[in-house]
Amino acid sequence: MATRSLSPRNSEVNALEERGYLIGKKIGQGSYATVHLAEYVEGPPNSKKMRLACKIFDKKKAPDDFLEKFFPRELDILTKIENPHIIQVHSILQRGPRVFIFMRCADNGDLLDFIIRNGVVPEQQSKIWFRQMASGLQYLHAKNIAHRDLKCENILLSRKFNVKLADFGFARFCVDHENRRVLSQTYCGSAAYAAPEVVSGTPYNPKLADVWSLGIILYIMLNGSMPFDDKNLTKLLKDQMSRNWVFRSRVQKSVSSVAKSIVNQILEPDITLRLTLDRVLSHEWVHVKKDKLSSFSNNLTHSILPVQPQVSGTAEIDNTPIITGGMKMFKGSENTNKTSNITSVVNSKKEPTPPSHEEQSKF
Repeated sequence: MATRSLSPRNSEVNALEERGYLIGKKIGQGSYATVHLAEYVEGPPNSKKMRLACKIFDKKKAPDDFLEKFFPRELDILTKIENPHIIQVHSILQRGPRVFIFMRCADNGDLLDFIIRNGVVPEQQSKIWFRQMASGLQYLHAKNIAHRDLKCENILLSRKFNVKLADFGFARFCVDHENRRVLSQTYCGSAAYAAPEVVSGTPYNPKLADVWSLGIILYIMLNGSMPFDDKNLTKLLKDQMSRNWVFRSRVQKSVSSVAKSIVNQILEPDITLRLTLDRVLSHEWVHVKKDKLSSFSNNLTHSILPVQPQVSGTAEIDNTPIITGGMKMFKGSENTNKTSNITSVVNSKKEPTPPSHEEQSKF
C-alpha cells in the first residue's frame, strides 16, 4: 500500500514505517493539508493491520493566526474526545513542520457523497443517522465543545454505515477558564449550513448554531437538496429570516408531518425559539421508545447501544512539540464543489443501501 511517490518525503515515509504506519494514496486536498489512506501494522507475533486515514498538515503553508489559534485548538480537542459517533483519532505524530493525524478510516465515505450517489435518504434511515449525529454532538456540547462546521462533508459513514462526526478545524470550547459561557465571534464554516446569527455577523451561541447546521443536514437527507441558495449572503439571510424554504413536491408526501415539524423547529431564525439539542433529542420524531427498539434494529443502524472506541494515542516522531493548523473561514459566499452538486440532487433510480444490522464492532 505504501509507495515512495506520495507527498510525504522519503525520510518521513521511513520514519513512519518504523512506527508501523504506511501512507497510501491521496484522497483529499485542503489549503494546508492533504488526506491519505493509511494502514497501521502492529508488530509480531500477530502483525494485525488497521485501516486508517492520515491528515497531513504542513505548518509552513498555514498563516500565523491559523497556527496560533485554530490548529492548537483542534489538536487539543482531538486528544480529549472519544465517542462512538465521532471519528476516532488513532495517533498524532510530528516530524519537523509536518503533523500527521491518523484516524480510523470511514470506509463508506461522507454523507454528501452518499446522497449525491443515491438521492434522498429514506425517512427511517434519516432518523437513525440524525439521532447518531445528535448523540455525537450532545457528547461534544456536554464537554462545552462546539463543532462550528457541521455539514454533510463532515459526516462520515463507517464500514457498517454508522455516523461519525469529523473535521474539528473550527471546533472550540464554549466556556472560559472560569466556566463562563463565551460567545463566538469567528464566522467560520460553510455559509450554506451557517445559522442566520452567524451569517449576519453578530456574536453567537455556537451550540445553537450547531443545532441549526444539524437541521440543514436533516433537511438535505429528507429532501435531497439545500434549503437555501447561498450564492448571495444578503439573500441567504433574508430567506433564512423569512423561513423561505419548502420540501420538494417529489418528497412532500413521503416525509411525515412530524419529521417536517422538527425541521421547522430547528430552522427557526429566532434563537429564543429554536430547539435546543436536548429538546431535539427528546422530540417525538427522534426519541426511540424501548418497545420500538427491536423493530428498528432488524433493518437499520442506531445509536442506542454505544460502542466503546479504542483508546487513542499520541506520540512524536522527533522532539518537536506538536503544534497544529486550521481550516478555511468562509468570506462572502464561498462554496465547495461538492456542496454545489447537491443543489440539484433529487430521487435517483438507485436506492440507498441501508445497513443490514446494528453495528457490533468497534468501527
